[in-house]
Amino acid sequence: MSATRSPSISTATATDHRPAVVAGFLGWTLDAFDYFLVVYCLTAIGHDFHVSDAAMALSLTLTLAFRPIGAFLFGLMADRYGRRRPLMLNLIFYSVVEVLSGLAPNYATFMGLRALFGIGMGGQWGVAASLAMEKVPPRIRGLLSGVLQQGYAAGNLLAGICYFFLFDRIGWRPLFFLGGLPALLAVFVWYRVKESEVWQKTRSENWGHLFRAILSHWKVLAFIVVLMTAFNFVSHGTQDMYPTFLKRQWNFLPRTVAVLTGISAVGAIVGGTLVGMLSDRFGRRRAMISALLAGLLVIPIWAFAPSIGLLVTGAFLMQFMVQGAWGVIPAHLSELSPDSVRGFLPGFAYQCGVLIAGTVAYIEAVFATRTSYSIAMAATAATVLVLAAVASYFSRERRGQVFGA
Repeated sequence: MSATRSPSISTATATDHRPAVVAGFLGWTLDAFDYFLVVYCLTAIGHDFHVSDAAMALSLTLTLAFRPIGAFLFGLMADRYGRRRPLMLNLIFYSVVEVLSGLAPNYATFMGLRALFGIGMGGQWGVAASLAMEKVPPRIRGLLSGVLQQGYAAGNLLAGICYFFLFDRIGWRPLFFLGGLPALLAVFVWYRVKESEVWQKTRSENWGHLFRAILSHWKVLAFIVVLMTAFNFVSHGTQDMYPTFLKRQWNFLPRTVAVLTGISAVGAIVGGTLVGMLSDRFGRRRAMISALLAGLLVIPIWAFAPSIGLLVTGAFLMQFMVQGAWGVIPAHLSELSPDSVRGFLPGFAYQCGVLIAGTVAYIEAVFATRTSYSIAMAATAATVLVLAAVASYFSRERRGQVFGA
């Protein structure tokens, strides 16, 4: 049966994976753009709502905490009804919530909307990643995994550019209105993206069959949750409070903060793509561990730079390493996950990791009030990079696995 199945899957992959990768990349880009607007505007929003940095950092934690709900709901729909329709619904949902965030009259309303946004953000990655990774050729899966994952860094960069050019002129609220753009991407998905042939050939016949399949792979789910907890501590521990670190520790103006954070995002895009490509040759585990351990060497100039030049270098290199390791993740998790639950399992496990690691921004903010942002950021980064490298070491290697065969 697998012999008759593989050729059709390979043909579809060779001809129609590009729109799926584009849709996944742009969806994750715009999702991250919406998330990082809060990161950039954190102090300004807190000023308008008369709350502290720590209270605003809690809004980031809340968004991250609700992401597993979105991954659960949209992941189940992706394995039961296909990848395309849940992806389009997700894009429209989080676009509406983001626009409403710009209209929030007070802190409590804003927090409620960020919780809803977390549901949308949590549902996007797993559905888009499963669709794209099931279509791309196995020989370049790592490379395109890096491209897809760095939609997150591209969203960070896009948010930084908008913050740089628009924040001083229009304030933070109109920036959130730009968050309605992902709804237009749903039109592209409808007209250009084809359904996954792997899903069509391996989908569950009913809900009972799907839930039994999920339960039968609980060990894989548990391991990926551990791995993704460590990785999310790394990414959110080095990104979310970085603009605040630049404002409080270095007293930089908003435009300078945007430039430096944008440089770090460029490092992330380059690192994620390059390390993802190298994982196709040298293996997923080796690529992830090498990038994470290299990140430890960057901490001194990233957090304690004595000059602007070294600060810029540290910003670029830290995210090069962090997102370099992350660039392997879409391919690696897809290869670890069985065909029948690939829409649900990687995304849900990823977002459960986010739920656990989502406290890191709040922890850093509180820690910084007792020491300094430099010490808080450095201590956090050193700890989580080591933990993520250890978790990666115990992961299985399934590079180049043929899906649906």
